[in-house]
Amino acid sequence: MRDIRSTFRLSSRKITPWQQFLTQLLLVLVGIFVIVPIWGLLRVALDSSIRSVPTSFSLFPQQPSLAVFQQVWHTPSQALTFLGLLRNSLLVSGACALVAVVMGASMAYAFARFRFRGRDPGLLAILVGAFLPLVALMTPLYILLDALGLRSSRVGLIVVYTAFALPFCIWNMRAAFQSIPAEMEEAALLDGATPWGTFTHVSLPNALPAIGVAALLAFLTAYSEFAIGWLFVENSQNVTLAMALWGIRSMGSYPWSQLAAMAVLMSLPVVIIFIVLQRALFDRMVFGMARE
Repeated sequence: MRDIRSTFRLSSRKITPWQQFLTQLLLVLVGIFVIVPIWGLLRVALDSSIRSVPTSFSLFPQQPSLAVFQQVWHTPSQALTFLGLLRNSLLVSGACALVAVVMGASMAYAFARFRFRGRDPGLLAILVGAFLPLVALMTPLYILLDALGLRSSRVGLIVVYTAFALPFCIWNMRAAFQSIPAEMEEAALLDGATPWGTFTHVSLPNALPAIGVAALLAFLTAYSEFAIGWLFVENSQNVTLAMALWGIRSMGSYPWSQLAAMAVLMSLPVVIIFIVLQRALFDRMVFGMARE
């Protein structure tokens, strides 16, 4: 506890007015860099006067209206409403994050704690797989899923997106498990805990921030991907939000206001999930720092 107090005492030292001014100026510039594109997207989505491509610049909508949002909410695609597309996206993305975390945590723990033949080549193979482009894997995945009868189903998308997210999940969680002192697990074993109990009650809680980051990135990978989806999915009932957004983009003469409204609505679930996970992960990290 004394080390924590000394750390906070050192970090709270006074800074000069010039340093404070430069810091605040930098933060203002970063804030402008982040807010301006978001406001530009909202302005286009709220402007009902835009029929195709915006031809003039304006800071505020010329004809403010929510009609574009209503249109996108009810008929964003030919077969599904926005809620139907959102259901497909959350189902595919959530399942991808869950499977990637469950499989990745077990594999990452094995690579971090156990010594076995082929361990280093296996890690290298996983790392190489993470750098392969999606285009290189489209043809083999198409043939494989078509042979299994899963090519045009949501289960097929979950399998594909999980395969893409697993390498990062494994490497990220492996680093987290390696940072946990082995003495903590040994103490649990001496107290009578089983290896499974040690993994679930000691290792997993301490690696929770890394697991949350891996789950969030796996979710975003599946939530925003559309190229694989358009290649595999033929049933219009299995279309996701990213695929529908690209469908609007691929139309001959599409209104930018409709595209912007779709992008705004699509980003809201991600923002909510990120805020919830961010607070949970921050609380866990603060708890870990105080405990150390």
